[in-house]
Amino acid sequence: MKRAAVAAIGLVTGLTMLTGCSRAEVEETIQPLVADAIEETDSEAEAVDEQDESPLIPEIDTDVKIEAGSRIAVVSKATKGEYWKMVKKGMEEAVKAINEAYGFKKDDQVTMTFEGPDNEEDVESQINTIDAVIAENPDVLCISASDMDSCQAQLEAAKENGIPVIAFDSNVSEKKLVRAYRGTDNVQVGKMAAYQLGSALGKMGKVVVFSAQQKTKSVQDRVDGFMNNIGKYGDIEVVETIYSDQVDDMKAAMQEVLEKYPGLDGVFCTNADVTEMYLDLEKSDEGDAPALVGVDATTKQQEAIRNGDEIGCVSQQPYAMGYQTIWTAAETTAPKKSVTIEKNLLLNPAWIDAESLDDPDFSAYLYTE
Repeated sequence: MKRAAVAAIGLVTGLTMLTGCSRAEVEETIQPLVADAIEETDSEAEAVDEQDESPLIPEIDTDVKIEAGSRIAVVSKATKGEYWKMVKKGMEEAVKAINEAYGFKKDDQVTMTFEGPDNEEDVESQINTIDAVIAENPDVLCISASDMDSCQAQLEAAKENGIPVIAFDSNVSEKKLVRAYRGTDNVQVGKMAAYQLGSALGKMGKVVVFSAQQKTKSVQDRVDGFMNNIGKYGDIEVVETIYSDQVDDMKAAMQEVLEKYPGLDGVFCTNADVTEMYLDLEKSDEGDAPALVGVDATTKQQEAIRNGDEIGCVSQQPYAMGYQTIWTAAETTAPKKSVTIEKNLLLNPAWIDAESLDDPDFSAYLYTE
């Protein structure tokens, strides 16, 4: 029996005893409310419990007549960090698998370039890189947009030059200009974080959100998912939401918030960089530290979870994302109407805590240096 249904039965029994009314009368009065609660609570629990058990790696279908010698240009949001290294590894493995499956040799081989700034917030450098890449006229362009609005001119230029665009990791605002998107269900990332933090706080408390740049679509989705769901788990108030691109010094802004709310109960950080920055802060020894939920199971976060400095994080499958992106890019080189390409493919995130760190079913969600 589902957990919400069990709770509903207990509620009916309790109200019958308390009010002196018949069980039928109590059930008739609260039935609509109970039905809604069961549906909502169980759907939340099922969404949180739903995990991918292995990387979502597509089969290379050689019936798809992709173009030999295709050049795929990738412009990432960033190139440094464990997450992006795993995305790149997935892409490289996909290129290798495609060439082996099709028997492409020498000039017939599919090739890939992987470029981007060191810092995810360096939007100007990313735009300049996209401009340079388009000038080289690749067969396909794959981008993870740091700013969902700033690259529209580049996307229009790609369209004018007949270069299909695959968005990955973080989409753009003008979705008509991209052929497909391959990334995590980031709204679900926020919902999972809300569920886990809300459960840890015992139905009440004050929390803050420390977030990566607001102009990134994946970040917006995570914050929306969190904000729209945290109130479902009790009397929990989000007292501050701080974005890294809205302050001069994110670390100083974090410290200021912690000093402003000495009795803070919880913290949600929306990506690896922000979570690790928070972990590096010098925190007061007085009282219990706020419960921390992060995003992306980097080596540092895995250590923090083992040490009890972080209750857990919501993590992605960057290797699978990279692999999916390259195979989709290759499919776009096939003759038009010969292949059907799914517009949006969203990979499920997973909750990583001390228990799942050593569970092989979650290995695809754990990042390595």
